[in-house]
Amino acid sequence: MTRPAGGIPRYRPWSGPAVLSAGFRPFFLMVYAWAALAVPLWLAVFMGRLMLPTAFDAVIWHAHEMIFGFAQAAIAGFLLTAVPNWTGRMPIQGWSLGALALVFLGGRIAMAISAVIGAPLAATIDLAFPLTLLVVLAREIITGRNWRNLPMLVALGLIVLANGLTHLETTGLATTAQVGLRLGIATIVALISLIGGRIIPSFTRNWLVKRGETKLPAPAGKLDAGVMTLTIIALVAWVFFPGSSAIAPLMAVASAANLIRLACWRGCRTAGEPLVWVLHVAFAWLPVGFALMAVSAATRLLPTTAALHSLTGGAITMMIVAVSTRATLGHTGRDLSAGPATTIAYILLATSAAARVTAGYFSDQYLPLLMIAGLAWTVAFLILLGLYAPALLMPRRATA
Repeated sequence: MTRPAGGIPRYRPWSGPAVLSAGFRPFFLMVYAWAALAVPLWLAVFMGRLMLPTAFDAVIWHAHEMIFGFAQAAIAGFLLTAVPNWTGRMPIQGWSLGALALVFLGGRIAMAISAVIGAPLAATIDLAFPLTLLVVLAREIITGRNWRNLPMLVALGLIVLANGLTHLETTGLATTAQVGLRLGIATIVALISLIGGRIIPSFTRNWLVKRGETKLPAPAGKLDAGVMTLTIIALVAWVFFPGSSAIAPLMAVASAANLIRLACWRGCRTAGEPLVWVLHVAFAWLPVGFALMAVSAATRLLPTTAALHSLTGGAITMMIVAVSTRATLGHTGRDLSAGPATTIAYILLATSAAARVTAGYFSDQYLPLLMIAGLAWTVAFLILLGLYAPALLMPRRATA
């Protein structure tokens, strides 16, 4: 196979809407828009102010839309942009990309009105997107002989399976919704550990080198492979045996291992650039989350949902925002530096995660903390939507 120099493809000429010129554009736009809408919707449902015509239990709908809506859109935007760089093949763009985005939107609508259209039809519409994405990216990776990134296809396959398990319960075929949600979360957490291990030390190294630093992040090696193995073992045990006595020690070991790994990446030296330190903050939620999961499993005194939100509201959300903002700036010809508004959004999301986790531990302050978490989250994503929508909707800036 003949590849472009450096393995990075040129985009085909595209005279249509700029938002369809690259995979990250429509999907990162939908990440910000759906996040800004879905959480206020959930809070309205939770407070009894709104009834959604969904066949799903309200809590399961919320979890599903955060995992297979919000997070899945971010994964799609990342992979549709990264896979062409990995394989040297031309990226998906234009009306094909637009059709894929519409399939994703159809899933969000179907989930919200599943009680009206019926659970089986809603499942079919919702699962159409991850199945199509899996087929499209499998074709690119296999045709491009990019065997190093086959784990991405495995992860996408697990996300399809996890989503399907949630639908099986709603259609009355099996009581597998909780397993599906755990599998979805675990798969995304594993992706953060894998991809974070590639990009965080790399971006940190580049920034430190520009500043003349000589002590740089440790290159990937046996430590990273070992930590990934321990992380996956702990996650697999939690997905399939959540009540096992082994969960607490496995999560504790995974927490310590990821903390050691993070310490090797020199994050303490990146305070001068939010675009870099936010990656370290996002990854730091992994050891925090694993530690809280260990305490919850060992004592049964701390609610699992609070510990779980350190992984979802903390690690997953902040890593999505850290990667999407950086990718948007870089791929649209803007400076790789976070301005004040972006920094405020990062801080608000960290505040949201901390408030949501803390709410689970203080029952008398649960509602106020939940409202703080929801407000901080919503304002953060409205800022990101207002700030990055023009970049995602307009053509790439010309570079000198």
